[in-house]
Formats: sequence, structure tokens, C-alpha cells
Amino acid sequence: MAENVQKDDDVKVKQRTILWFLVFTGFSINYMIRINVNIALIDMLDTVYRKPSNTPNVSIECVATNDVYTNDTENLNNDLIENEHTRLSLERRILDFLSIDYDRDGFNWNEKIQGQILGSFFSFHFLLQLPGGILAAKYGTKLIFGVANFIGCILSSFMPIAAYIDYRILIALKVLQGIICSMCWPSMHHLSAQWIPADERGRFVSSYLGSSFGVAIFYPIFGFIMKAYSWEYVFHFCSLIGLIWWISWQYFVYDSPQKHPRITESEKKYLLEALSSSMQLHDQEQKRKIPWTKILTCSGLWINTIAQFGGIWGLFTILTQGPSYFRFVHKWDSTKIGLVSGLPHLFRSFTAIFIGQFLDYLLQKKCLTRNQVRKLATGICTIGNGIFVLLLAFSGCNALFACICMIIATACHGAVSSGPLAAVIDISPKYAGVLLGIINMICAVPGFVSPIVVSYFTYQNQSTESWKIVYLISAFLLIISGIIYVIFADSTQRKWNNPIKAKEDCDENNEELESLDKKTQK
Repeated sequence: MAENVQKDDDVKVKQRTILWFLVFTGFSINYMIRINVNIALIDMLDTVYRKPSNTPNVSIECVATNDVYTNDTENLNNDLIENEHTRLSLERRILDFLSIDYDRDGFNWNEKIQGQILGSFFSFHFLLQLPGGILAAKYGTKLIFGVANFIGCILSSFMPIAAYIDYRILIALKVLQGIICSMCWPSMHHLSAQWIPADERGRFVSSYLGSSFGVAIFYPIFGFIMKAYSWEYVFHFCSLIGLIWWISWQYFVYDSPQKHPRITESEKKYLLEALSSSMQLHDQEQKRKIPWTKILTCSGLWINTIAQFGGIWGLFTILTQGPSYFRFVHKWDSTKIGLVSGLPHLFRSFTAIFIGQFLDYLLQKKCLTRNQVRKLATGICTIGNGIFVLLLAFSGCNALFACICMIIATACHGAVSSGPLAAVIDISPKYAGVLLGIINMICAVPGFVSPIVVSYFTYQNQSTESWKIVYLISAFLLIISGIIYVIFADSTQRKWNNPIKAKEDCDENNEELESLDKKTQK
């Protein structure tokens, strides 16, 4: 259908281009509030606890192998000894004014508590994944995605004071933040299905990888904020940026081309015609019930779940634990950690955009089938990723090699936008939000299990060997999940996506058979 529709190339600034930018920045915001505690944690800890030379559970093996590391460590230790009262902290002033006692030298949290804090966002992140897609279908992605992101950002401002009072309150806030933000990803698939034709989905879904761009940009910014002011302002910065984004989202984004007041007629006509075959925008179609049995017994759903599970385990292990790895193994300060931790995710964003455009081109030119494109992209984001995580496991004290492996591994995962993420829409554009909600419910597990696994192997043992085990587990899950997808995946649109159309086709076939029978009888 879409192949016979006249393109809207005469439109200079397309509304779906603006939509791509707002979605891209929206996912940047979404990941900004996920990662803020990951890097803030390295400065939140007790100053004596953070000093490698004084702490037996922090390895010094890599310090001894290179004079550069030794110099970095000495500079870091001098920074940590600095009187933290000289740093501007609104929370400290409030607590001092109220005469409330708190840990003035930082928090003495061991690896187990750190693991609980790092994994708290994902503890119940599955809770509203499925409702998020359903609510978006009912109330619109503009409301669900916008409000979830905005509330998540505002909650960040309360986390510093919560940390000073009790780390369990901080964990509770991160859990609440994770629950609310769990609606974002599945709700966005509904908007994609309403706005984006099939041959543009790979490029548009690359906007979801704004998440990686957010990590790449905000990790270094957080590092500089911590260096110039204090870790508390990392969380306040998140609230400010979230407010600015939310105002822009409210003005520019609408749930469908029909509802947009500023869209050109040529773009609206093109989109409505291009999407009519997959969306079936009729009242009767919109009111029908969700075919839960068909969805839950769909092999494509579970194959995509396996691929996403492996990919997310590898991604979140690097995303969440990267700052701690460079801090405790390579002894870097917050500024360097921010830069190096963010760099892999910048390359992930570039990979998502480049591969999305390249594979969409191959699809439009019919060089590859849609199923082949999805398998190729998924193979890159899982198997390719896993190979470099495997090399990372054997990097030892070679910080440069570790950085290169981490960058390439994370960059490979950028192909997920043209792989399992786009395949979910291919399987069922109508229920893409529901499918992604189910997938994300299961794939939220790595978010809180991975930090527990890391804390188990690194508890009082911050060595290259303990981190080697962590990365070997990630590499195994990545490669196995990718192999399963490449062998068994099928991203063909299912008939239950449009039962009305399927029924019409069936009626037409029956009419043809009846007509043929009559002719035969004559």
C-alpha cells in the first residue's frame, strides 16, 4: 500500500522530523534520571572509604602497573581529603539549620548497599510496563510519556535530602521513580505506529536511542558538576532540564497527524494513506478487545523478548556499573569517569542512526527482506556486542583496551532500534505498545539483578578477576540470545493485528470459491 503513495518530499520541515527530535530528547531525559545516581555514588561515599590506599577491599593491582594510574590516584586522594563543607550544598545547610545529624564525610555504604541503590530504579520497573502501552492507546502517548518523564525528573530533587536522612528513603524514591518511568517505552510504540510508515520505522525508532545520547552527554556534565560544586546538584540539574523538555513536549507533540494543528495537508495525506493498511483507523477497529491469547502465544513476542533480555543485561551492566568499574579498578576521578562512561553511549546513538538509515535503504531498494534486516540488526546488537564484552573481560589493567572494548560493545547495541525494537511494530503495529509492555516487564529484570550479581562477585574484592566474571556472564547472555533470534525470529505481521481485514479477505475468498462452484455446476 505504502509503495503506491506519493511521498511528501515537498514539505521542508516535516512534523514527524520534529517528533523525532522531541522523542530523541525525551529518551535522553528518561535515561538521565536513570543514571544520575550511578556516577553521583562515587562522590557520595565516605572519603576514607573511597581512598584505595587505605581500604583493603579496593584493589591496588592496577595502580601498581602504571605510573599514570598512581598519579591519578594521588590527585584523587588529595581531592577527597578536601573539606566538603567548602562545597555549596543546599541540603547540608537545611540539615544544619534544623540541627539534624548526618554523615558529614560521606556515606559508608558497602558494595551490597551500593548494589541495592544502583538496582533500585529497576526493582519494580516492570510494574507499569504493560499498563503503559494500554494507557497510551487510551489516553495518548503525549500525556503518558510526558507526565511520566516529568514526574521522574521532579523526584530527582528530593533524592539528596533523602540520602542524608537514610539510604532506604533514597532507595524508595528511586523505586517510585522507576515505577512511574516504566510507562515511557511501551507508550512510545503506540505513537510510532500512529505516525510512522513501515519503511521509515528503522530511522524513527533510532530516536529511542536518544537514551544513549543522554548517557553520553549527561555523564560528563554530571562529572563536571560534581567537580565544580557537589554531587547534590546532579539531581537538581535533572529536575531543571526535565521541566524545560516537558514544556517543549506539550507544545510540539500530538498523538496523531489528524490531531496536529500545524501539520501540512500534503504530509497529513501521505501519512494517512501510508498508514491505512497497517492501522485500519476505523471506529469498529479501535473498539475491539485486545487479543491476549493470540499475543501471549505469539512466538515472535518471545523471540524478541529473549533478544532484548540479553541485550539489556549487557547494556545495563556497562551503563550502571561502568563508573564503579573505572573508579575501583582503574582509580579514576569523577571528571574522567564521566567522560569515559558517556563516550560509549554517544557511539551507540550514532550507530543507531547510521544503521537505521542504511537498513531502511536496503529495505526500500528490496535488497533484503524485512525479516532479514531485523535479523542482521539483532545479530549486531547482541552477538557483535557480546564479542567485545568478552574481550573486555580479559582487558585486565589495560584501561585503554577496556575503553575501546566498552565503546565498540555499546555501539553495537545501537542496532537494536532496527532489530527487536522495530520488529515488535512489524509483528503488530496495532498492539505494538502492548507487546513492548510485556517485553519490558520481563526485561526489567536485568536492571536490578545485574547490580546484585556484580555486588556478589565484587564484595570486598574489587579486582580485575571479579570484574572478569561479571563481564563473562554478560557476554554469554548476549551471544546466546542473539543466536536464538537469528535462527528462529520471524517479524511478519500477524493476522490478528487486523482481524477485520483478515475477515474481509476470507469473505472475498469464499465468494470466489462459491462463484467457481456455480460455474463448475453449470
